[in-house]
Amino acid sequence: MRILIAVDGSAYSRKAVNHVVKHFDWFNGAPELYLLHVKLPLPPGRARSFLGNETVNTYYREEAEAALAPAEKILRKKDIPYRAEFKVGDIADEIRNYVKKNKIDMIVMGSHGQGALQNLVMGSAATKVLAVTKVPVLIVR
Repeated sequence: MRILIAVDGSAYSRKAVNHVVKHFDWFNGAPELYLLHVKLPLPPGRARSFLGNETVNTYYREEAEAALAPAEKILRKKDIPYRAEFKVGDIADEIRNYVKKNKIDMIVMGSHGQGALQNLVMGSAATKVLAVTKVPVLIVR
């Protein structure tokens, strides 16, 4: 089974990783774990031309490394293999595309993320992922 854990560095995404680790016995054999962080792009316009491509790409990479680090630390501590990547774009669209490309069987994600605006019951990214994907999604609160 291939499981994608969408992470953003928040307490909720750490809970999602811990939940998967805690319940490894739910799966027939060890699942293949994929960590994905999706960074929203900088607003279009002059930012990239003013800062330069290299600076913007460094920013994306550093932000992704920081967001992935807590999840990677949990998995390394338990000696669980994983594959980690980051994308830049719309969160739900990038997750949907990643799921299709990597033949993911299940998505696990936290109910809320780092975003400044959050829905009361569930974060907007989680809500959008539920709407655009066809694989099971486990939302961890």
